[in-house]
Order: sequence, then C-alpha cells, then structure tokens
Amino acid sequence: LREIRVLQRTTNLLIPRLPFARVVREEFERWYAPDVVDGVCKWQAEALLVMQEAAEAYLVQLFEDSYLCAFHAK
Repeated sequence: LREIRVLQRTTNLLIPRLPFARVVREEFERWYAPDVVDGVCKWQAEALLVMQEAAEAYLVQLFEDSYLCAFHAK
C-alpha cells in the first residue's frame, strides 16, 4: 500500500517511453502498414506521449475496478 500511495502522488509515467513507442510502431505496422504509401510513417513525439498517457490511465482505471471487485467479493 505504501508503494501505491507513493505512485499516486507522482505524475511520472510508469511505462518506459522507448519500449512503449516500439510496441505502438510495431502494432501500427502490423495492422495499417499495407495502407501507408511507400511504407513510410513518422510519429510525432506528442502523439506517442498522448497515447501513452491514455493507455496508462486506462490501465490504472482497470486495476482500480478489479481491486474493487476483489474487495467486494472478499
């Protein structure tokens, strides 16, 4: 619980940036690369940051909900 409280007070991202960007690029190439002209696609740093913040917010919400479900089920 102490670690959770420390992490709740910070605004730092929990997932490292480079591995997250690598996963996003790999999945984009996997799903959308045939549609990209000449196979060239550049990502803005801000776009990756926004996607990472949204992904972390979703995961935090998912973990909070699962904790509440587990607490309710005892």
